[in-house]
Amino acid sequence: MKKSYRRGRRTRIFVLATLGLVAISVITLGVSRLKPAAPSLERATALIETVKRGPMLRDVHGTGTLVAEDIRVIAASTAGRVERVLVHPGTPVNPRTILVELSNPELQQSAVDTEYQLRAAEAEQKNLKVRLESDRMTQEAAAATVRAEYQQAKLQLDADEELAKQGVLPALSLNLSRVRTEDLANRYQIEQKRLEVRKRSEEAQLAAQQARNSQLQALLKLKQEQVQNLRVAAGTSGVLQQMTAEEGQQVVPGTNLARVVEPQHLKAELKIAETQVKDIQIGQKSQIDTRNGIIPGHVSRMDPAAQQGTFTVDVALDGELPAGARPDLTVDGTIELERLDDVIYISRPAFGQAQSTIKMFKLDDDGKTATRVQVKLGRSSVSAVEILEGLQPGDRVIISDTSSMDAFDHIRLN
Repeated sequence: MKKSYRRGRRTRIFVLATLGLVAISVITLGVSRLKPAAPSLERATALIETVKRGPMLRDVHGTGTLVAEDIRVIAASTAGRVERVLVHPGTPVNPRTILVELSNPELQQSAVDTEYQLRAAEAEQKNLKVRLESDRMTQEAAAATVRAEYQQAKLQLDADEELAKQGVLPALSLNLSRVRTEDLANRYQIEQKRLEVRKRSEEAQLAAQQARNSQLQALLKLKQEQVQNLRVAAGTSGVLQQMTAEEGQQVVPGTNLARVVEPQHLKAELKIAETQVKDIQIGQKSQIDTRNGIIPGHVSRMDPAAQQGTFTVDVALDGELPAGARPDLTVDGTIELERLDDVIYISRPAFGQAQSTIKMFKLDDDGKTATRVQVKLGRSSVSAVEILEGLQPGDRVIISDTSSMDAFDHIRLN
């Protein structure tokens, strides 16, 4: 009887153990087949956008500065030492405003010496005129004497010829009279030629002296201008933007001393990434934000080559400048590339480039969960991107950065 009891007890224990092992195996298999729980994302931290259909503006954005279109660089035209800096940056100036005073004692003394040389040359010219006039009058007097003697000899010859015809005057006397007349005629011609030669000589001497005087006058004018230029003027109206001269500095001709700009004629110079510049064309509309107003404009110039990964694009301003607009002011610029009439688009996500394929989380119908979908992007702008495949108008997607959940296809929104 006892043996039968023990045998039944062992059987029950064996059955229970077997059932326990089977239960554990079933539970283990079930747990192994369960999917991992979906991660959660705080809704307040997620940027959720609705896919839209309609017109979309393509544009590019860049930062830059306002730059004066008219810039005048003031350079030293003569050597000298900076004695005084009279005007500082930001001061309005006109063409006669003296910016810097230079000193150059050697130049000033040279100008004085040249002036005395000119005065001496002018006095010499007057003296030369008097001498030449006196010599000419002496020569004219000699010519007049010969002319008078010639005329007397000619009259005498006429009388002697008449007497010779009457047989009263010997032939010898007539011949002597003729020789004397011919001699005086030759002398008179020579005196006339001498007067002509003297006249040309006077003109040449006076011209040489005048050339010397003109040379000294030009040199004196240059020296005086150089002395005047020791007081460096702005030469134009505007605002002094930069003063590089320092008191005590020694400068040579061509040294840049200052820069004056016209503050009412500005343009914007924008730095555009080389990846975004391919669609920019001259004449495209633009808007420049000075943080105190927005100025309309258009693209007027573009650098032919990139520098450090960016292109410089000039924008001509078409509107009035807002208060506070001045050279070197930092601005933001947007250039309008094109207007797309009927496209599917969303606000530009934090990831993905134009003409690429990305994965995004699209909200499910309940709005509490989101499923990863593949989306093909098209053309893009600063704030929006075209959807070519994967989404439809009305779909809601997360456009903020979800790279930390790349390993999951589903997420929950808390």
